[in-house]
Amino acid sequence: MIKKIIISVCLLLSLVSFAQEGTSSPYSFYGIGNVRFKGTHENRSMAGLAVEQDSIHINLQNPASYASLKLTTFTLGGTYATTTLKNNSESANTTRTTLDYLAVGLPLGKFGLGFGLIPYSSVGYKIESISETGTENNKRFNGTGGLNKAFLGIGYKIAPNFNIGADVNYNFGKIETNNLEFITGVPVGTRELNSADLSGVNFNLGMMYQTKIYKKITLFSSLTYSLESSLTSKNSRNISTVIYNSNFDLAVVDALDDVNTQVNLAMPSKVSLSGGIGEIKKWLLGGNVSFGKTSGQANEYNDASNVVYGKYGSVSLGGYYIPNYNSFSSYAKRIVYRAGLKYEKTGLVINSESINDMGLTFGLGLPITGSFSNVNFGFELGKKGTTKANLVQENYANVSVSFSLNDKWFEKRKFN
Repeated sequence: MIKKIIISVCLLLSLVSFAQEGTSSPYSFYGIGNVRFKGTHENRSMAGLAVEQDSIHINLQNPASYASLKLTTFTLGGTYATTTLKNNSESANTTRTTLDYLAVGLPLGKFGLGFGLIPYSSVGYKIESISETGTENNKRFNGTGGLNKAFLGIGYKIAPNFNIGADVNYNFGKIETNNLEFITGVPVGTRELNSADLSGVNFNLGMMYQTKIYKKITLFSSLTYSLESSLTSKNSRNISTVIYNSNFDLAVVDALDDVNTQVNLAMPSKVSLSGGIGEIKKWLLGGNVSFGKTSGQANEYNDASNVVYGKYGSVSLGGYYIPNYNSFSSYAKRIVYRAGLKYEKTGLVINSESINDMGLTFGLGLPITGSFSNVNFGFELGKKGTTKANLVQENYANVSVSFSLNDKWFEKRKFN
């Protein structure tokens, strides 16, 4: 049954991942857009903590974890996001529903294999600048698209408590921006249409180690390193005169020839280090530190003199608690309760103001009776950006749902 589910959902997500608008943030104008969280909702509910060598859940953040899987695991997650955008004078509300990841993990003895598809970054904004006098040019900006990541990873268990792993990622996607300049009351304007086709390959390395330090208490650790790589962007720019109506439906009157160029964008290296202590299948408390350069650099169509791309850094604390993992009399005691706190310095600096992200996460893992599978719910409240220096602050609330389904494959039948 799980094989049929995997095939059906793979086809669905492959189509939807190209079409969805994964963000409504004006900050997605810069670089390659808003970089999405790379991980399952189980980890996201703990502010990104993914330090335990789990045997029934996929850890998308460290390829070394695949070697600890005991069952074939299929996972799928999506999010409903609401955001309030505000500056010093006004505010607006937006909503988005997205598919966040699709992945499969296969146990192969001391080895483990993982593969899947993740939206890596998202572009989705609509911005308008209206002249107060009515005689100067007004501007409307909107952008869509993003970068997707198809990955294949392998983990190897060197010792019962020590794993190493690596994965290769093929990055692909398309970003389109539409900029319109017009004068109030004049139904003719100038449009600049930009399209960027993105592609590239990058690699991640990982290791995980855990050891018992006191009776039932275990020390957990995880280290990942993303190698520096490049992303090829094939750009196309078209400038045209257009006629528009009150709904801003555009009709091209006169267009110049397309201008095609190709540039290489940097995909910088990144290091993540996690540690924690806990009792396996009972509780866990830990933290994560990540640092590197910014995840995306300016392209030809979104380069700005008031923008600087600095260093990336994040810190988070999180954990889980299970009242009684083996309880037969109480379903509530088998529920996994998760929570976490995060602070992220995105590396994006606009008008000398650093764009930071901070939030609170919590979630529930609901076991499916009679199996090792489970349904997970996650909740996230946070704030990104600032209203200083004529910028925008985003107050967001996200609700996430994921499925982690387990089965046994490649098992030889004992009876016909």
